[in-house]
Amino acid sequence: MLSAKSVFQEIFDNDESFRLFCSIAASGEAQGGWENARIAALVPAAERDLAPKIARHGADEAKHGRLFNALMSKRGLGPVEVPPETDYTMLLEKHGIGLAHEKLRGDRPLTVHDIVTYLAHSRVTEQRAAEQMRLLRRNFGAHPDVGRVVRMISDDEDNHLAYCHEELLRLARAGHGRAVQRTLRECALAEIRVHRDVGLAVTARMGRILRWPRAKTALLAAGIHALYAYERAGGWRRMVSLRTPERRDALGGHATTASDAA
Repeated sequence: MLSAKSVFQEIFDNDESFRLFCSIAASGEAQGGWENARIAALVPAAERDLAPKIARHGADEAKHGRLFNALMSKRGLGPVEVPPETDYTMLLEKHGIGLAHEKLRGDRPLTVHDIVTYLAHSRVTEQRAAEQMRLLRRNFGAHPDVGRVVRMISDDEDNHLAYCHEELLRLARAGHGRAVQRTLRECALAEIRVHRDVGLAVTARMGRILRWPRAKTALLAAGIHALYAYERAGGWRRMVSLRTPERRDALGGHATTASDAA
């Protein structure tokens, strides 16, 4: 039976596919860590209270990158170069989503509009990350090798999502509501296209590594296209809705460390 669990199990059981999976994940998380660290350093005076939370967000992402690298190291594996067509973070930037790296490499303080852009981008991408980690947690939360890491990252992603809801609602109440909704919509519609394209690229790579029959690869690709059709028809709206989260001040408390998952 073809299921998410069986597909991921195949990927995890093979060293080459596991190394590619972890390398893609580690690279994306490390990039997110750098972006958040730079945003925290450039936060405008009007939003200075947000800086520690942005820094915490970045530290969590960097930690996730280290955890994926540690999973490879446990199996005596090293990271591989991430194929450009599977680089979700860089493809989002290429499509103009989020803050440009050129701006983040500079020294000029960001604007409140930039903070809206950052939080809207994070709201959309953290929705995706939280959903994917919940899927892994359901299927591999008790796995002897990856279970603890999956649970820790899943908890962090839920915290990040709650933080984005809370801060965007605050900015909306402060008079930025139209900008928040417009930016969220733009981010969501671009993200679902990038997610589809990356999903197809990763599936093709994994299919070659694991020598999947054409029919299996085609079936998985059809599922990715079906998900995109659903999201394009209206499923994207879950990524732009805002509600007061159950977890309040989710990034204001104690942060877990990579050693906690060792």
